[in-house]
Amino acid sequence: MYAARGALDETQARPRLAQLPPPDGLVGVDAAAELLATAIAQDRHIVVVGDFDCDGATACALGVRGLRMLGARRVSHAVPNRIVHGYGLSPALVDELAALQPDLLVTVDHGIACHAGIAAAKARGWQVLVTDHHLPGETLPAADVIVDPNQPGDRFPGKMLAGVGVMFYVLLALRRHLHDRRDSDARARPDLTALLDLVAVGTVADLVPLDACNRALVAAGLRQLHAGRGCAGLQALIEVSNRDAARLTAADIGFAVGPRLNAAGRLEDMSLGIECLLTDDPRQAREIAATLNEINGERRAVQQQMTDEAEAAVARVALAGEPPLAVCLHDPQWHPGVVGLVASKLKERLHRPVIAFAPAEPGSDALRGSARSIPGFHIRDALAAVDARHPGLVERFGGHAMAAGLSLPMARLEAFRDAFARVAAETLGPELLQAVVLSDGDLAADEFTRVNAEALRDGGPWGQGFPEPQFDGEFDVLGWRVVGERHLKLELGHGRQRLNAIHFGSWDGQAPTGRVRIAYRLEPDDYRGGDAVQLVVVHREAV
Repeated sequence: MYAARGALDETQARPRLAQLPPPDGLVGVDAAAELLATAIAQDRHIVVVGDFDCDGATACALGVRGLRMLGARRVSHAVPNRIVHGYGLSPALVDELAALQPDLLVTVDHGIACHAGIAAAKARGWQVLVTDHHLPGETLPAADVIVDPNQPGDRFPGKMLAGVGVMFYVLLALRRHLHDRRDSDARARPDLTALLDLVAVGTVADLVPLDACNRALVAAGLRQLHAGRGCAGLQALIEVSNRDAARLTAADIGFAVGPRLNAAGRLEDMSLGIECLLTDDPRQAREIAATLNEINGERRAVQQQMTDEAEAAVARVALAGEPPLAVCLHDPQWHPGVVGLVASKLKERLHRPVIAFAPAEPGSDALRGSARSIPGFHIRDALAAVDARHPGLVERFGGHAMAAGLSLPMARLEAFRDAFARVAAETLGPELLQAVVLSDGDLAADEFTRVNAEALRDGGPWGQGFPEPQFDGEFDVLGWRVVGERHLKLELGHGRQRLNAIHFGSWDGQAPTGRVRIAYRLEPDDYRGGDAVQLVVVHREAV
């Protein structure tokens, strides 16, 4: 399994913290350490400015906790409200931050595209340190220091760090700087690995590729959570998600823990999520986690309604049974915090790049869009191509190959839709529009064992760019039933074996019968216990 994913030996398959590249290659990291060390020595007010997604929330909590561990006495935090301030460090947020009287702003998981907000902060006499991982535009903002592995001239090998990973590296550099300055004072060497639980959650939730650097960070963070040493907020979120901390996987973070934390920034205010990650009081953490769980339930209901509406809209415009090459949707009633999830769901179902737009706030003519793409179509580059051909059409945009965000006025939506469709038509060939399900092959009858299932579960962390092993084969459908929210439970025959399987969210009203070919993951069935295993179906088709 490891070899198929490019790992040539044990150290590449299961990288450890000792193999992490040092911070030295990060452009600006030494200047960032000097800036922070001076602020700490002069007892200046440092405000860590987060973002309203899971990566931004964990990075914010990491920054606050880490700076305090390293001696900072005056550390506050702030986070934009999606509806009120928009994305990142905006001039509107800067105006609000003035009441805190900051001396130094530290952006986490954003800033590389926040030219206007940084200019506004500098005009007030504040220093600004940008820590980000997003791709920069043609020009960099006028911050005092920028640390971003994707900025020009950066030689750091870990280009796939999430925002929380970049901030962790800045803290490592700061610790080294303080240690050198204090002549080996032991107090300058706190154990920053205690913060890796936050790094693991933010990295997995942001869907950055799990290269060797990120796998080492995530694996170490998972080990802390397994041992019950995670912060109170994460332990409470794991508990409210009905997961076992001792067996937590990256998939559990992606599908259970991360969404509950993300829900605060989507429907409410991410400051609640950050508060959950900063508290050391287990009772308060459980109370906040319970609230986040309720918000997540509301988010799921809103998401389902919006997804149903989006699918109906696609069906209306589909030609000859085929959807457009690139799908661009808008509804004046949609919530801007959920359009990314809708775009992701439609992208998975249609295997097309999808952009979903919603009003920036109720009744507003300003639109916020969230884009999700398919392999081979770099969505941020596509938006850059639209911007280059039609200057001023898009007010602002940013992101990665597979996900991006943008804003534009309602009056320009149709022009944007046409321009985006033209870029897609030039790039998307038939081969890219064919969805591919990758398989590690079939399993022999004696390989459907609990030992193998646990080895696969514990062999990760698996995730983006280092996918969890999955297999394929033909089975007889011996029985089925619908459970929960359109989940299909199956009893499958494989020779003389009878195997339990589940296909989440797959019930379409058609009864599965006869023989099926499936792609699946082999997992322990903890509900049944003992030696039980189950097949988690990821693709199913009749034979």
